Amino acid sequence: MTVPKEYIPHEIEPKWKKAWDMSMYHFDWNDSTRPQYIIDTPPPYPTGNFHIGNSLNWCYIDFVARYKRMCGYNVMFPQGWDCHGLPTEVKVEEIHGITKNAVPREEFRRMCRELTRGNIEKMRETMLNLGFSTDWSNEFVTMEPEYYSKTQRSFRKMYDMGRVYQAEHPVNWCPRCETAIAFAEVEYEARDTKLNFLNFDKVKIATTRPELLAACVAVAINPEDERYSGHVGSNVKVPIFGHEVPVIGDKEVDPAFGTGVVMICTFGDKQDVRWWMEHELPLRKAIDKNGLMTSIAGKYEGMTIPECKDAIIRDLEAEGYLFEQKTLDQNVGMCWRCDTPIEILSERQWFVKIDTDAVAEAADEVKWLPEYMKVRLENWIGTMEWDWCISRQRLFATPIPVWYCKECGETVVAKEEWMPIDPTQQQPPVACSCGCKDFEAEEDVLDTWMDSSITALHVSGWLSDHGMRLPTQLRPQGHDIIRTWAFYSLLRSMALTGKRPWDSILINGMVLGEDGHKMSKSLGNVISPEEVIKDYSADSFRQWAAIGGSPGSDVMFRWKDVVSASRYFTKTWSIYRFAMSHLEDYKHSEMDINELKVVDRWLLSNLNRLIRSVTDSMDDYQFDEAFKAIRGFTWDILADNYIELIKARLYGDDEEAKKAAKYTLFVTMDSLAKMLAPFAPFFSEEMFSRLGEGSVHVQSWPKVREELIDKDIELSGDFIKDVASNVRRYKSEKGMALNTALEKIEIYGVSMDTSDLTGVTNSPIEMIEGEPDFEHVPVNVKPNMGKIGPLFRGKAKAIIDALADENPRKIADEVAKGKITVNVDGELVELEPDHVEIEKEVVSAGRSVDVLDVSGVPVVIVR
Repeated sequence: MTVPKEYIPHEIEPKWKKAWDMSMYHFDWNDSTRPQYIIDTPPPYPTGNFHIGNSLNWCYIDFVARYKRMCGYNVMFPQGWDCHGLPTEVKVEEIHGITKNAVPREEFRRMCRELTRGNIEKMRETMLNLGFSTDWSNEFVTMEPEYYSKTQRSFRKMYDMGRVYQAEHPVNWCPRCETAIAFAEVEYEARDTKLNFLNFDKVKIATTRPELLAACVAVAINPEDERYSGHVGSNVKVPIFGHEVPVIGDKEVDPAFGTGVVMICTFGDKQDVRWWMEHELPLRKAIDKNGLMTSIAGKYEGMTIPECKDAIIRDLEAEGYLFEQKTLDQNVGMCWRCDTPIEILSERQWFVKIDTDAVAEAADEVKWLPEYMKVRLENWIGTMEWDWCISRQRLFATPIPVWYCKECGETVVAKEEWMPIDPTQQQPPVACSCGCKDFEAEEDVLDTWMDSSITALHVSGWLSDHGMRLPTQLRPQGHDIIRTWAFYSLLRSMALTGKRPWDSILINGMVLGEDGHKMSKSLGNVISPEEVIKDYSADSFRQWAAIGGSPGSDVMFRWKDVVSASRYFTKTWSIYRFAMSHLEDYKHSEMDINELKVVDRWLLSNLNRLIRSVTDSMDDYQFDEAFKAIRGFTWDILADNYIELIKARLYGDDEEAKKAAKYTLFVTMDSLAKMLAPFAPFFSEEMFSRLGEGSVHVQSWPKVREELIDKDIELSGDFIKDVASNVRRYKSEKGMALNTALEKIEIYGVSMDTSDLTGVTNSPIEMIEGEPDFEHVPVNVKPNMGKIGPLFRGKAKAIIDALADENPRKIADEVAKGKITVNVDGELVELEPDHVEIEKEVVSAGRSVDVLDVSGVPVVIVR
């Protein structure tokens, strides 16, 4: 059998990518004999770039999917695409040089779909290049009617439950994106701002938002603050704008902040909203949807928020209202898509009622991997105050299936059997209850999380011809979307089915650049998976992902780790090539354990310990531990020791001994190929192609053979390995070639099979009972120049010459007595014992020998 001398991944990986029948990865909906394992795969946003963070997460998913299939599970590893969203709209505007309102609504949506399909194809190619075992028969695309009809049906179902409603309510608003966003989509950025101290009629206030003076509806003080308690119930006049507002008492006011007096505006922040609702204050809208000042701002109307702020501060100062400014640290809420500061506006929107108890209950039923990530969800639940705003003022998203009667204003929600439907393109097939057939379409669209929050339901067969198989078994996702995707999925699954969406949730970290920072174009530390494939291989990238870190932790990308991964495959290929050169005509059949040599049983015991360890690590999703164990076994036990020990047997004439070595090699190579399969699908397939029939990816995971795990055999094998290693070191130190034959090697006090030791040392081995009888014979006297020189100065050379002429035995005897005497030119000179070093030779049975200590056992080298 021909095994190429070198493993060339750029030839092997494309070969198997082309040859694989991807149907071997398909989930069988009709199979009830195997336990199901459905993965609620994250649907990435189709940017066209399947970046390194995606790739890390998908490596983890693929490790699990391949492992579970080999363990006998009916696995679904679906691929979805979360298509809708602002970035696609912005890209379309950029590509075509238009704004979304410059072309008909449906034409713009068509452009978005076209761009998205092209991006999906690019990302799919990267995924195939990385060897992911995706079940493409269960691919879903959220922008396609087959999927978004389920989003619309979920909307209708939750509307009928009273869980979806429409209301005028303060919402987070992004002026740049011109849409409402949910609290989960607000990121916070630390910034410096100015705290402005103002003369506010009869009181003094401190505010960071003077541009909202036109929206001021009250002034609040703490009723226990004696400085101002007398003002509660009175009115004060707002600077510049002149309208009067009440002074109210509220214990939430911090007397130590600023002046202790707070301006309540509609709306500066969430606290303003709380006070507005609690005290039933009026609504004054000073900022519009475009982030411009409204008519109530008077002469500032039409200004941007920063322009208005600057102008009002100048006017406050000029008119004597502003008397002090201080620098203040604050966290500014930003739109997660465009980094624009958000505003809180009161708008009519659609909302989902949030049941935090149900979400918390479902989260408790789910196993969190790692467990500490659950705290992030619990902390988020603890901050929930508003319902989830699900309507967006965009175009490319799932249409809200609603119309409004032009005659009576009734809201008409589409029936499930009408869906999928776009109300801007179709009218209801029935008249309004008032008899009117003329409707105004709802032009808002749904938040994209409304699509992606039902992925678990979708892949498990909800609203399909298949019986629903909820809960799914695994949700893999990043820690950055726990408060969005994880939270919304739990909420929706409980609301729509009353069941948890998954058994377990596996959290992965972010990928950091070699500089330790999160990868970003601005830092210039971005690496694409395609670069790694081009320079090394897909399997090397996957090995980096496995070893780089454990789930939950951030992973640093370092080229040296990829180089190390590549070297592992090179080394393993050399081992494989050597093994296959002896297995060309081998016909595998089981052997009795007693037919095996000690080192064979030693290797098989270690191999089965490895299988047990890797299996446990895979069950615990500890991919780094699993691969490190495989790599350690391959290098330290198999390559460096076992193969060296059995070479003589493989090249020898003892057919039974040779058969045992071949059996052990085959079992080991077969098991390694299968354990490598989840991590290195291309390399393992190439290995297995000469070992067995069919693809390695449809084989069973190696089973632990407990009867082969033997601690005593491992101790014996370790001793043989250590003797061989010590003899190799001995020859090297003596300047001998490693294949140099020694007269004999004697091993005292142990008894075992020495045939492999004889082969590896190229020397006869004798096992001898008892302890050796050694005599240490002085053979040389070595003067200590550091002592003799300074003490005797001019006589030093003559003393050294005299020592050289003396009998080493005589000097050794004198050293033992504590005083050395030498004749130097007729004069007796006395030396101390530390003035010399006696070199001795070990003699056994009258022979000069060298003695090695191997784990406390004397190993005698007869020269």
